[in-house]
Amino acid sequence: MSPQETTHSKRLLVQIASYNTNLQGVLGLPQDLVDWLAPTLQVSSFLSRERRAPDIVAVGFQELLPLHLGLSGLSKSVINNRDALILSQIEAHAPNKESYSLIAKVVNVGVALLVYARDDGVARWACDVQTSWTGCGPGYMGNKGAVGARFRVTGAEGGVGETYTFVNCHLSAFDHKVKQRVADYKHIVGTLLFGPLTGDSKTSSTLYDTSHLFLLGDLNFRLELPLTHPLHPKYLTGDFSQAIESEMTREELKEYDQLTVEKRKGNVFVGLREGDFWKFKCSYKYELGEVDKYSMKRMPSWTDRVLYATYTDSVDTPDKSNITNLLYTSIPSYTTSDHLVHLETRGIVVTPTTSATQSSRFHRSNT
Repeated sequence: MSPQETTHSKRLLVQIASYNTNLQGVLGLPQDLVDWLAPTLQVSSFLSRERRAPDIVAVGFQELLPLHLGLSGLSKSVINNRDALILSQIEAHAPNKESYSLIAKVVNVGVALLVYARDDGVARWACDVQTSWTGCGPGYMGNKGAVGARFRVTGAEGGVGETYTFVNCHLSAFDHKVKQRVADYKHIVGTLLFGPLTGDSKTSSTLYDTSHLFLLGDLNFRLELPLTHPLHPKYLTGDFSQAIESEMTREELKEYDQLTVEKRKGNVFVGLREGDFWKFKCSYKYELGEVDKYSMKRMPSWTDRVLYATYTDSVDTPDKSNITNLLYTSIPSYTTSDHLVHLETRGIVVTPTTSATQSSRFHRSNT
């Protein structure tokens, strides 16, 4: 079986990582990324009897640098440094010595995205690579906003294939700015634009015009407990930190997660799905230099998230997806930021198609 036939006849394994580096520049990652990359090995048995490397790896960063340094152009050198380190580490920890290529790289001030693919599969058939960025916040300068990457993987026997879109976001901060975060996302949907879907069209396409969509980043939605909740008086104490050690407690608290509340209202992330985020501990806010110790300055929250959708998902079952969530977690061992590294691994059923309409358009009703 040829590499192209293999690519189009199996479940692709996509690994996604998001990290708010707390303005640390090149110091924001340790030299050994085994804790970040090795979790893929835990789920490979789901897909194969042999240990299996991911087909696509997407890594998003937020707060690469202070705003004034990002605006001066230093973000590009920082992300180039990250690229070299991450690529070397992906290959160093690949279970069968697989090699990878950088498919797309995009950075705007403090928000950046790197997308890699295996040389024996997706990287060989990826084409029509596009990148895009947009700013949010004061002056739309880019301290908040989004960057995106899109590429097409050609179909078997020269078919149109399927389009993959990855979007890394950093939305407005602070507990009370829920409406601003919703407005940020709507601005991103309207301004993070890619090229026309067809050669005879002059209309730009949005992040929703794709076969598979992955949205990641520091979305900054917080826990908002009512004053009457028994844990509310304790949220800045060690008692709250101890309480959320329990998955049962976290599952109950998810009902007060701002992202969940706004999504159910249909205000944000329409059409996107998410894994069981409450199964891992809140990714924010941690004491710098401490392992698994929350700061007493903010209510712990799941600010760092990954959402997704594929064109075969049904609008009638908004909580179900044909993308399988294999692993969704946070990693406490990196202590240079008040956010935890966030990791997600997904299995995608790749369906060979020759129809441009079917393979390259996400449900338009989701916009």
